[in-house]
Amino acid sequence: MSTGATLRTLVSADKEIMKLSRTDKGAVYEFQHKFRHNPANPGLHLKQLKGDAKLWSARVNAELRAILLHIAAQDYLLIDVKHRKEVYDDLDRYTYKVNRVTGGIEVIDLEPVGDSIIGRLLPAESAPLFAKFSDAQLLELGVAEPLLEHVRKVSNEEELLALLEIAPQLTADVLFALNDGMTYEQVREQVTDPVRSDDLVDPDDLVAAVARPATQVTSDDEALQAMLGESFERWQIFLHPTQRKLVEKTTSGATRVGGGPGTGKTIVALHRVAHLAAELEAGADKPILLTTFNRNLAADLRTRLIALGGQELLARVEIINIDKLASRIVAESKTGVGKRVVDDTRVADQWRAFLAEIGETGWDAEFLTAEWTQVILGQVLNSRSEYFKARRPARGRPVSREERDEIWRLTERFATWLDNQGIWTWRQVAAEAARLEIDRAARIDEVGPGGSLRHRYRHVVVDEAQDLSAAHWKMLRAMVPVGSDDMFLVGDTHQRIYDNHVTLSSLGINIRGRSARLTLSYRTTRQILAAALEMMTGEVYDDLDGGEDNLAGYRSLLRGGRPTFHAASTWAQEKNNIADQLQAWGNPVDGSVAICVPTRELVAEVTARLQADGVAVVEIGPDGPKGGEGVHIGTMHRFKGLEYQRMIIAGVSDGLVPRQMIGQWRDTEPKRYQRERQRDRSLLFVAATRARDELAVFWHGTPSPFLTHHLVQQQAV
Repeated sequence: MSTGATLRTLVSADKEIMKLSRTDKGAVYEFQHKFRHNPANPGLHLKQLKGDAKLWSARVNAELRAILLHIAAQDYLLIDVKHRKEVYDDLDRYTYKVNRVTGGIEVIDLEPVGDSIIGRLLPAESAPLFAKFSDAQLLELGVAEPLLEHVRKVSNEEELLALLEIAPQLTADVLFALNDGMTYEQVREQVTDPVRSDDLVDPDDLVAAVARPATQVTSDDEALQAMLGESFERWQIFLHPTQRKLVEKTTSGATRVGGGPGTGKTIVALHRVAHLAAELEAGADKPILLTTFNRNLAADLRTRLIALGGQELLARVEIINIDKLASRIVAESKTGVGKRVVDDTRVADQWRAFLAEIGETGWDAEFLTAEWTQVILGQVLNSRSEYFKARRPARGRPVSREERDEIWRLTERFATWLDNQGIWTWRQVAAEAARLEIDRAARIDEVGPGGSLRHRYRHVVVDEAQDLSAAHWKMLRAMVPVGSDDMFLVGDTHQRIYDNHVTLSSLGINIRGRSARLTLSYRTTRQILAAALEMMTGEVYDDLDGGEDNLAGYRSLLRGGRPTFHAASTWAQEKNNIADQLQAWGNPVDGSVAICVPTRELVAEVTARLQADGVAVVEIGPDGPKGGEGVHIGTMHRFKGLEYQRMIIAGVSDGLVPRQMIGQWRDTEPKRYQRERQRDRSLLFVAATRARDELAVFWHGTPSPFLTHHLVQQQAV
């Protein structure tokens, strides 16, 4: 009697299984279960195929056969599922090798290439796309060796797309990047090196190869069960090798993963949580924290984590947005009992009221708001002497020691003034929570590892890391002990839509040498991506640690139509144009279309205009879309973490994007002006990259300066 077998399924086979009928998917599921239990079961008809000692077949049902790659002993890899009549035809069509770069097993079915490339004679005037690259260069970049002769014959993008239908992931990434104009050196650095194997690759060692992240496999029945239950989403199972390597890598400390919109940063964070949870010993506690800034994003993370690992995974993970976490910490200490929290957007109003009440006219309320929230509260400064020594990055004009003294006294009086009214701000809550956690961590250090007091978490995972303040980071750093796999941060400073600028190393979070970047977008088309990137032209963004970040190599394999740009002379005409665009798209109310505008007032006006036409509208609130079916509409801030098949961005006029009010700082506080302008550009970038297939941009009067390049390009066409 057999002792059972290991059966893993190659991702490419999973894709083929997804195309089967529900009945046949069920048959594959039953086959996998039976094979793992007893591969020698006579009903499975396991037998070696002629021509290759490693290829085997087994019976799935009366019509289907599984094609297996024999790894070693009772270890098999399911590489395809075919009709029984196809199994014994042209077995040479299957080629498998260990990629010398990634160390992963690559199985290629050459049959689908057909006559479109193989054996086709090139017209005399057609030049092969990759003629300037040698075989050695292509292999060094990771192109699958069995495809080299076919790569050499490709002369246009249509043929390239046909070839890449069967190509392994790295081959597709490399060829697309080269075709897009990247140099050999750029592709090696940005595409190949991130997935290069950390150990020496033996091309004959299938056992080692199948265990590497580059061999994309599923090792249990969960994917098929999800398919059968029609709840399957590809992100739950299929990870790009770059993503999987980041998910499974043991780190020596805090790690940051960057990347543009749609590159799967959140997916990596979720899978990282699942990986860390799988490494935990049994227990009923929640040693993993998964946090982000927005409430609606936190709710979405919870939903996705349940989809990924069910309630069993959720039972070991704390999922909470950062302000709610800080509020809970403060509530535990009984600090601020009975106080009402004022939203950060109203803090400047409170400062104006305070300054008017005390008759202070020498200081601007906006300046004091920023100095108090970003420097004093943001850095959790506890004394005047600490404030005198504090750095003030990106704060615009310098302040003298005498001015700092005056500012400190005003902020102390302001805090007392708020307290007397029974209110405080979210920034105050975050600062107080940070102080409490820092004190708690100090007590833990004093007692030592044998004490009863422990850090709240063993692992902290942060999504949208660019949106957290310094106080948030100080709180999180104190919540988890420094060490292996302690903090895993994902985010993109190009999408920073809140005024939080930090240098992590100054906050006790060292990510030097442990940063990675994702460059492949899975959300939007190449055409929309190109337009969005041009909106960012001329800006320089930080990397959360004092250096510069960029979107070099950011790309998409998806194709679609070019975004459209629509001018109007008046706001009334622009609203008519928006309604016309929706009508051209069929006025869909299934949640696939959204309208994004700069302000709440414009949300109300567009909503009224559409409702007058009988179009159902759903407003996007702080917790996501509210209500039933309809066209989704909201301000740019509300679209973080969302995506739509079609997007309209309206009101992209100068004075709205960027805001007219920031012009007051152009000469007096140029750094602040630049920072606010950059934030408005990031909002537009976030909005544009929510679109999957179609993007339409509207404005009235003078267009936003962020669109200048597009207009010039459009006029040239």
